[in-house]
Amino acid sequence: MAAASPQTPPAASILRDPVHLLAFGLGSGLSPRAPGTAGTLAAVPLFLLMLQGLPLWAYLLVTALAALAGIGLCGESARRLGVHDHPGIVWDEFVGLWITLIAVPAGWSWILAGFVLFRLFDILKPWPIGWLDRHLGGGIGIMLDDVLAGLYALGVLQGLAWFLL
Repeated sequence: MAAASPQTPPAASILRDPVHLLAFGLGSGLSPRAPGTAGTLAAVPLFLLMLQGLPLWAYLLVTALAALAGIGLCGESARRLGVHDHPGIVWDEFVGLWITLIAVPAGWSWILAGFVLFRLFDILKPWPIGWLDRHLGGGIGIMLDDVLAGLYALGVLQGLAWFLL
């Protein structure tokens, strides 16, 4: 028998609570289908803002701070919801995509490739991502699998860029 999916509080209560609002990716995690993909997609406009307004060192700093803050943010949201890694918690997807797109070559095709690679690694969870996802709890467990998926995708994306450009 399949486990019941966790209950999500009403959208209004998610959007009014700053912790849930951020953890749910500014509401993108409320998507009834594929909230992780919706969260990753919602991270793209913020990526574009950072790309336009920040030098690389500042982009790296913002991404690192977002990852560190995400440990507490996602952990607290999960605690309040009573579910370890509620599917609607997608701040980790935001950070994972931003890691993937570090120093990405210019162009929508590269952003799309990064998006696809990140989603692939996040869904497939190759070793040690899957193992860590199953064995680490709290905010660090929620964040770490997406950080690693982002690093894997970053490596592949940069390898493709080096090979193709």
